Order: sequence, then C-alpha cells, then structure tokens
Amino acid sequence: MPESESGRGECIICKLLDGSEPASFVYRDDDCSAFMDIQPINAGHMLVAPNNHVPLMDNLPADAAAHLMRIAHMLAAALRESGLPCAGVNMFLADGEAAGQEVFHVHLHLFPRYHGDGFGLRFGPDYFKRERAELDEAAGRIRQALVRTTQKQSAPNEAQGDAR
Repeated sequence: MPESESGRGECIICKLLDGSEPASFVYRDDDCSAFMDIQPINAGHMLVAPNNHVPLMDNLPADAAAHLMRIAHMLAAALRESGLPCAGVNMFLADGEAAGQEVFHVHLHLFPRYHGDGFGLRFGPDYFKRERAELDEAAGRIRQALVRTTQKQSAPNEAQGDAR
C-alpha cells in the first residue's frame, strides 16, 4: 500500500494541516487549505487540499471538490498578481497510483509557468487523433458509467427519503 493511503496518522498532508509538520500557508478556511509545495516546479507552486483526510477523488463530496476548484481559481489570479514569474498557471491533480499520486490525500497542484522555465508535459506514444467511431464508443461507455455512479451516489439519499 502506498504511503499515506492507510490513513490520517501517516499522511504528510494531514501532518502539515494539523501543525505537526511545518508548512507555509497561503490560504485556510473550514474546508480546505493551500500551502507551498516543499519541492516546487517553480516559485509559487502551491497545493490546495481538503482539511479532512480524503485519499481519492471518489471519496471527496462534489461540493468539496467544487470548493477546491473555487479556491484554486482565486489563487491562480493571486499568482498572476504576486510579482513571481507567472505567464500562465498549470493545475494538476493525480488521482490514484496509476495517475502518479504519491501522497494519498486529495490535493490540487497550482504552479506558475513562464517561457523557458524548463518544465514540460510529455505525450505518450498513443497520442494521436482518433476516429469518430472510437471516440463515440468511449463516450458511450463513460455515459453508462456516469448513470451507474450517479445512481450509487443518490441511493443513500433516497433511502433517507431525499428524492432529489
């Protein structure tokens, strides 16, 4: 099991949030916090994370995910006005080990970008335009899964009499 997936006690983000490890906070509210990444891509690289231990996006309520994005949106504007080199902003969230998640506490990276900063994204060998039929098939599979996941998420509410 990867580090921090096992729970709050071993999670470095939880330790940063509760003050048992040092952090340079930029923003805090009742639901989430933003702090500087200790190993930044560029100066100004921040993480935005829920204050509660949530290992994966599947475990994060939709309103909490929306709140993280609202805070990231606000912080991206602040990055542009900070005086730090920033001609653009990348946002990145790795969800699951296969996606590159190393710390299993949901966190959204925000990092300023500028021409010649040396950072880049690499596309894999399967990056090319697809036939419409292949795209339509993938879209259909995702739509079917969306119906199933939406039904799973609403089932507990319906059992409690909330028919939304």
